[in-house]
Amino acid sequence: MTNTENKQAGLTINKKTVIIICVLLAAVMAFAGVLTQVLPRGVYQTDADGAIINGTYTQIEDKLPIWKILLAPILVFGTETALTGAGIILIITLIGGTFLILDKCSVLKYIMSVIIQKFGNRKYLLLNLMILACMFLSSTAGILEESVTLVPIAVAISLALGWDSFVGLGMSLIAVAFGFTAATFNPFNVATVQRMADIPVFSGTAYRVVVFVAVYAVLAGFMTLYAKKIEKNPQKSICYETDLALREKYNLDDSLSVLQNPQIKKASKAFIYCLIGVLLCIILDFILGTEGGISLPGMAVLFLIGGILAGRFSGMNGKSLLKSFGEGVKTIAPIIPIIVIILSITYVLDEGNIIPTILNFVYNLIKDLSPYSAILMLFVFIVILEFFVGSGTAKAFLVMPIVLPLAEMVGVTEQSVTLAFCLGDGFTNLLYPTSGIMIVAIGLVNISYGKWLKFSWKLFALEGILSVVLMLIAVAINYS
Repeated sequence: MTNTENKQAGLTINKKTVIIICVLLAAVMAFAGVLTQVLPRGVYQTDADGAIINGTYTQIEDKLPIWKILLAPILVFGTETALTGAGIILIITLIGGTFLILDKCSVLKYIMSVIIQKFGNRKYLLLNLMILACMFLSSTAGILEESVTLVPIAVAISLALGWDSFVGLGMSLIAVAFGFTAATFNPFNVATVQRMADIPVFSGTAYRVVVFVAVYAVLAGFMTLYAKKIEKNPQKSICYETDLALREKYNLDDSLSVLQNPQIKKASKAFIYCLIGVLLCIILDFILGTEGGISLPGMAVLFLIGGILAGRFSGMNGKSLLKSFGEGVKTIAPIIPIIVIILSITYVLDEGNIIPTILNFVYNLIKDLSPYSAILMLFVFIVILEFFVGSGTAKAFLVMPIVLPLAEMVGVTEQSVTLAFCLGDGFTNLLYPTSGIMIVAIGLVNISYGKWLKFSWKLFALEGILSVVLMLIAVAINYS
C-alpha cells in the first residue's frame, strides 16, 4: 500500500471543520459565561435520588468568578463530568484506530459489497429497513452514543448506492435520535419519567406505538424523497464537494476480488460477530436496566476486538496492526478538543447555577395556563433546556419534580407529560452544537455544523410540527 493510500485510509477529520466547530463552541461557552453574570444564580434542594424538591428555590447573591469561566477547560477535569468526557474520548480513539484497520484489510469494502450485492436493486427498501432498525433499537433499548460506530459504515453504503453523506447519517444517527423521540420502552426517558410520576413503568404503550409509526413515516418519507433527489442529480447535495474524497476512498471497482478472497471473508465474519455481541450487550442493558453500563463498555471492547481479529484473519501481523491502530487514532485525534470544549460549557452552566433560575421562571409561566398551552410550553422548555443539559435522565431529575404536580393542577395527565418530555428530548440531541454525539458524527464525514443545519432544519421543523399535533391529541383524549 502506498503512502498516498495510507493517508486516505480509515477515518479522516478535516482540520478546517474542526477549527470552525471549535470557534463556534467557544462562542457558545462565552455566551454561557455571560448568562452566569446576567441571570440571577439559584439553587433547589434535592432528595436522596438527586431529584429537586419543588418549592425550595432560593437565589444566590454572588456571581460566578470570571476566572472559573476562563479556566473551565482545565477545571472540568476535576469534576464527575470528566468521567463522561473520558469515556467519549476513549470510544472515539477506539473507533478511529479500529476503522483504519478495517479499511486497510478491506473488511469495510467486503461488508459494503455484500450489502450492495443483496440490495442493489432494492436500495430504498434497504434505506427504510435501516431507519426502522435504528429507530427500533433506540426507541426500546435507548441506544444513542453507540450509533457513532454505525455512521462511517452507513455513509460508505450510501455513497456506494449513489446517495450522499446526509443519507448515511439519516439511516444511522438521525434514525437513532428519532427513535429516542418516539420512545416506547426507552429506559432513559420513558421509564425514568414514569417512575418519577409514580405510574406503572411502560404503561400507555399503545399511544406511544402510534407516535413511533408517525415519526417513522415522517423520517422515512423525508429521507426517501431526499435520496431520490440526490440520486437524480448528485450535485444538488450540500456536501457534494466533501463527498468526492469519500467516494474515491470507498469505490467498489475491485469488489469482485474482495468478495472472492477467503481471508477477507473470514475477517469480515469475525467483525460482524463482534457487532452482534454489541447488540447483545444493548439487549442486556435493557433487560437489566443498567442504562448504558453494559452496552457502552461492551461496544468499546467488542469493537476493538472485532477490528483486531479482522486484521489478523486478513493476514496483518501484530506490528502492522499496532501501527495501523496508532495511525487511526492520530487521524481522529483532532476531534478531542471539541469534546473538551463541550464539557467546559457544561461545567460553566453547572457552576453558574442558572438552570434552577430558568426552571423557576418557567414554573411561574406554566402554572396559570390551559392544559393545551401548558403542554406546549413544557415541550418548548425541554427543547430549549437540551441546549444546556444533554442527558435525558438529568433533565428528568431537573424538570419532572416541579412539572408533574403542576401538570396535574392544570389538567395534563402524567402520560401526556411523559410524551412531551420524550418528544422534546429526542430529536434535539442533534440540534445544538453542544451535542457531542452530533458533532463527532458530522466530523467523521467532514460536514460543517452550518451545512448540517442547512440540511436538517426542514426535518426538525417537520418533527416539531408532528410533535405539537401528537401532544394536542394526547391532551384531547386525556391520554392516561
